[in-house]
Amino acid sequence: MKILLALLFVATSLAGCNRSDPIVLIQLHPKNPDIIYVATNDYIYKTRDGGQVWTNLSQGMSHSRVIAMAIDPAYPATVYAGTKGDAVYKSHDGGQRWASMRSGLDDATISSVVNQFLFDPADAQHIFIATTMGVFETKNGGEQWTKKMEGMKEVLMVVTLGMDPTRPSILYAGTSGGVYKSTDQAGHWEKVNNGLVPPDMVKTSRALNVTAILVDPYEPDVVYAATLAGMYKTTDGAQSWKRIGESLADQMIVGMVLDRTRRGVLYITGRDGVHRSDDGGLVWKLINKGLATTNVRAIAQSDIDPQVFYAGTNGSGLYRSQDAGETWEPMSPVGG
Repeated sequence: MKILLALLFVATSLAGCNRSDPIVLIQLHPKNPDIIYVATNDYIYKTRDGGQVWTNLSQGMSHSRVIAMAIDPAYPATVYAGTKGDAVYKSHDGGQRWASMRSGLDDATISSVVNQFLFDPADAQHIFIATTMGVFETKNGGEQWTKKMEGMKEVLMVVTLGMDPTRPSILYAGTSGGVYKSTDQAGHWEKVNNGLVPPDMVKTSRALNVTAILVDPYEPDVVYAATLAGMYKTTDGAQSWKRIGESLADQMIVGMVLDRTRRGVLYITGRDGVHRSDDGGLVWKLINKGLATTNVRAIAQSDIDPQVFYAGTNGSGLYRSQDAGETWEPMSPVGG
């Protein structure tokens, strides 16, 4: 799924905007605003000075194509990377050296992709990953992985995971065939596609592909699902879904952030830039001022200053906003 998105974005990138490699993901250090990790279509880069100088960190990976990254919230020098082809890598020194952490992961195909990491807020050694081969769990920081797919029979490809921050036992999985929910930390999954995917479409090529799923920290029964065919929202813990954002010109949504300090405020990204809603998805505002390329692949909100956002584009590099997205400023080129 993430590879398909990459091809779609390359095909629709703006001509003449090749000053920087495409930024496909952004990871911000939880305590030091000067440390930022980004991944391009080829490599991981890190800055220690707020984006003035970038260093390639991909040495030691046999497959450098990184699709997912995560920083250990308890020990931020520990970094995880999920790749296309050889699963999970872990670094204990901020990305200088990497060790493969494959034990327990399916290795039947070299084309497996790790799409996302999700930490248990009570235990940073307890991690879930979404992969093209399903959901996996580790309880020892990646030393051993266990497949957690009971009840998820219709699909294998899991693109994204969401966790209820107030009730960490509740998880949501966004898949190639809609959304599944677990109330026992992935012990068992139930399909929750009412209003989202018609039953006769789950196994077809027309099935809805979920790209991001987030639980509202202020109202945990409110969940947002971004898909390749628009935005959906539930207010009853996924018993039913309703379409939102139908006024958006482009319904292919690839990035989503829920503002951690402002109730009902969310950001989405796609081929026509960044949109913000201040009312839970009813009304949307296009906030592209300063962006040279509107093809936005990734978005992240600072853990330190909630007014600071970063946007990664497919052509003109990385941008920073210091006013919650109202204006964007280009940062030094990454890769290039």
